[in-house]
Amino acid sequence: MTFFLRRFLTLFFLLTPLMVGSFILGCGYQFRASGEPLGIKLQSLAIPMIQSSSSELAFEATFTKVFRDTFISQTDVPLLPEGKADAVLAGRIFEIREEPIAFSQTQQNVGDRVTTYSVTSRRQVIISMDAKFTIKATGNVLWHEKMMERASYSVGTDPLVNRFNEQLAYEAIARLLASRLFLKSTERF
Repeated sequence: MTFFLRRFLTLFFLLTPLMVGSFILGCGYQFRASGEPLGIKLQSLAIPMIQSSSSELAFEATFTKVFRDTFISQTDVPLLPEGKADAVLAGRIFEIREEPIAFSQTQQNVGDRVTTYSVTSRRQVIISMDAKFTIKATGNVLWHEKMMERASYSVGTDPLVNRFNEQLAYEAIARLLASRLFLKSTERF
């Protein structure tokens, strides 16, 4: 073996582990086992009933169930009543809006005039909520954020079908918000 080849191999075997180690330690990524907390250690979490000042009936229970189901299915942190939990994820819906987004037009002869009527064929539900994640022992608010999501639904002539479609839109929004709450909350544990 020549002198240069020996020197190259020596430097290669010395520098390669050093460079790989520097990359792994310095890149900012951290490895963790699935379901393993990162950052704060929580033994339990409470998700109380979502609050709302809206006149819409019974959607708070649907939202709360979707939020709880998301945390139950995606983390090992148990959900407990608020009085027994280490942390609380509280939410309050402060605005619900519905807007027509698609129309169909109908023309009718009324007497000697042609009249055009616009009929809504699709509506959009927009829900805004305020959520915060609090550590109970210290009262420290880890995060507090306003969120908004929207979903649309078809509107027809049957009010029961319209109400059912509207409920599906509410559930879609609940799933979107639950996913955002979960990601925002678990980035710390």
